[in-house]
Formats: sequence, structure tokens, C-alpha cells
Amino acid sequence: MPSVLIGPYLLRNQPGRFRTVLTQAGFDIIDPQGDFALSPSQLRHYLPRADALLAGGERMTAEMFEIAPGLRVIARTGVGYDLIDLAAASAHRVAVTITPGTNQDSVAEQTFALLLALCRNIVANSQTIHSGGWDRRLVAPVRGKTIGLIGLGRIGQAVAVRARAFGMRILAYDPFVASTFDEQYQVTRVSLDELLAQADVVSLHVPLTAETRGMVNRDFLARMRPGSLLLNTSRGGLVVEADLRESLISGHTAGAGLDVFNHEPPEPGNPLLGLPGVVASPHIAGTDHQSMSDMAQLAAETVVELYHNRWPSGCVVNGDLQKDWRW
Repeated sequence: MPSVLIGPYLLRNQPGRFRTVLTQAGFDIIDPQGDFALSPSQLRHYLPRADALLAGGERMTAEMFEIAPGLRVIARTGVGYDLIDLAAASAHRVAVTITPGTNQDSVAEQTFALLLALCRNIVANSQTIHSGGWDRRLVAPVRGKTIGLIGLGRIGQAVAVRARAFGMRILAYDPFVASTFDEQYQVTRVSLDELLAQADVVSLHVPLTAETRGMVNRDFLARMRPGSLLLNTSRGGLVVEADLRESLISGHTAGAGLDVFNHEPPEPGNPLLGLPGVVASPHIAGTDHQSMSDMAQLAAETVVELYHNRWPSGCVVNGDLQKDWRW
């Protein structure tokens, strides 16, 4: 009987449609204990007997593939796969899959939750009231502001839909994605320099790659419009946190809404902790009740499809394995 290891702690020992998909296909399900992503020691313990991994925040290094000779599939519950050594996966004939189309609305909602919290001073006002105060200073509107989207894939487009509903002007920089979406939602394509100079809000929606790592650095922040806001619901590695701290302290950047950090949970010495202009959430943008269920089910379905030697097009990242794929 093939086995599948459950990585995301929100899915371990929990009911869901994904379990039905896997058990009906004959899979034995391995549910480790714990409330965090599987540690390297846990992976070393469980991976040698796993044929598939439903992956969350696990870091799959070349070492992990070496100790898991029976592993055939890593099915990510999400669309990012920067924690997986893709070259090692292909070398070991392990298919890596993602779940496109399942969590973009959740990420977009969290993006606007962070934006509204910053503009409407939600966190500080709530804390003041709980402390016995009553501060009715004016807050900033969202309507009429210009939002600059760096990345206009599924998530960027979902944010644009909501930005249009809020009466915002929408700029976008994405040299790779082209569609008829722009005209429908009145999105203006601009260069990165133009976006940074004009946007009141800069929102990041790009994957973490060698090219994008650390892209939000001192130079990037200096090119942003004075008094603008930065939103990051993508990956913490996009931002040089020390540089963002400097920009926030100087007042050039008025605030930041962050769902992700370089190290998660952020370490006690993280340069952004404690700054009044930072509103943070614990990397939950893509995982609400609905999206988590949808991601888990699609991830399970990709495992079953590959088990039956069918190729789930659009979900497999390392498509070079398709030609000779056999479970």
C-alpha cells in the first residue's frame, strides 16, 4: 500500500475531502504530531517510508531526496515551491506539483486586510480603546489612491479586482504575464520605475527566485513615492528587512503590511518588530478555511493522478519528467 506523508500542520489529523481522495485511491496516510512545519529531524524520520508528501512549509533539500528512495511526488498545498530543491527532485524522478487557482482570493483578501489596517489605523485604535482611550484622529482613505501591483498573475489579478471595487487607480508591472484582463479592470501597465514613483501603495505578488530575492532593498525603497505603503503577501525573502526598517524610521515609507518574513516565525531581533508603522500577520494570506480545503483536495488529486500514471497538466512544476513518467 502506498503512503502519503501529511506536512501542513493544519491538515494533520484533521478531516477533509483530501483524505477521502487519498484513502479511496488506496493510500495509507501518515499524520505526524506537532503544530509547525515538519522539522528536518521529523522529515528524516518519516520520509524513508513515504511515497508522496503533501507539503506545506517543509524545506526539501538534496539530502532529503537521498534518504527517501521511494518518494515519487511532492504535492505543494499552494503555488510557491522555493523551499524545494527542484533540480534534486528531478534528478530523483520526483514530481513536484502545485495547486494553481485555489488560494488567490484568500491572498487578495489578506492583502486588503493589511492595507485597510494601515490606512484606517485599525490596530492602534483597537489597542487604545482596550486601554481605556478614545482616539478619533482622522485616518487615510483607500479610495482614490494608486496601487502598484508588482506581478499580475492570478493573485495580482485578484487584488486588482478588489482595488477596482475600492475605487483605486491600478498600475501593474509584469513583463511576463499578458492578458485581456487589463482593459476589463482598467489596469495600466508601466515600468517598475514608473510604478514606484507613482504608487501610493506597492503590493508584491511575485515568486521568490534568484532574481527577485532581496529586490526590495535600499535603492528600491528610495525610488518609491515618499509616504507610500508597502504590502508583502508573497515571500519574506523579497525584502531586505534592515533596509525597510531604515526607510520606515526615516518616514520615507509610511508603513508596511507584512504577512511574510525572512525567518518564520520572526526571530526576537528581527529589525521590523516593534515598529509602529508595521502591521503583520503570521503567513496566513493563502490559507483560510475554504482555500486550505481546496488546496489540500487538489494536491491529493495530483498525487492520485500521478499514481495512476496520468499527468495533471498545469500542476506539475518539473514537466521534464512527463515523457518517461511511471509511478
